[in-house]
Parts: sequence; structure tokens; C-alpha cells
Amino acid sequence: MSRRELIRVVNSPEQLAPALTWVVDMAAKALPAGPVQITLGRQKRSLDQNAKLWPMLTDVSKQVEWYGQHLSPEDWKHVFTASLTKQRAVPGIDGGFVVLGQPTSRMTKEVFSQLIELIYAFGAEHNVRWSEQSDQSLYELRNAA
Repeated sequence: MSRRELIRVVNSPEQLAPALTWVVDMAAKALPAGPVQITLGRQKRSLDQNAKLWPMLTDVSKQVEWYGQHLSPEDWKHVFTASLTKQRAVPGIDGGFVVLGQPTSRMTKEVFSQLIELIYAFGAEHNVRWSEQSDQSLYELRNAA
């Protein structure tokens, strides 16, 4: 059985020493049962951010024709994330191209906020009218952390 523990250090170097002490104590307690993995990372996107993304992508999908076609919300997600993270494309096995890059599930809150800002900017350039779900304040999302 695998058990995960989480400790968060927020903008305070004073929190670092007690956090590291806690990590060492937890690892020492867990070692008798087998190897321990310790992971360091940034907080991922919030549920509110993710909930906002799909209505925005749907609004763009319904209202913007892209090179003669209407793309699905999923297709637009690939277009926007490719633009944001400067992804690269490689030839597909049977033709066409495959975009390589970061999925939104691995984005930090900050990067996800940048993605939402990018979609808003694109929408403004293409006269997208945002639905009520899409129109939630970006300021609220940034401060939902």
C-alpha cells in the first residue's frame, strides 16, 4: 500500500527548516517498510482553473473559424498550449504532424493562468463573446490559490 504525505512551504524561508525536519522524520519512519521516494514540486492547476478552461475552449470552438474549419474544444486546447509553451511538431507515422508538449494537467497554477490569459487575448482579437462560465474573473482565479 502506498501512502502520500504533503507539506507545503509558502514564500517563507523560515518554514523550510521545520519542513525538512518533518520530511526526514517521515522518511525515517517509513524506511523499515521499504524504499521511500521524496518529490519536490510546485502546486498544479486548481480545480477552478480547470473548470474555467473548458467553457472558454467551447466558446472559441463555436465562434472562431480557423483556416476554414471549426476546431473542437480539445483541438483548441492543443493550439493554445502549443502557443504558450512553444511546443514542437514532428511528422506522424502515417502522415500529418504530431504536437509534442506539456499537458495542462502538469501545468502549475501560474502557467495555467498564463494559458487562460492567452485564450482571453486570442478571444479579444477574434471577437469571441464569453459565456457566463468563461467570464469568471481571472483575478478571482489567480487569488484562488
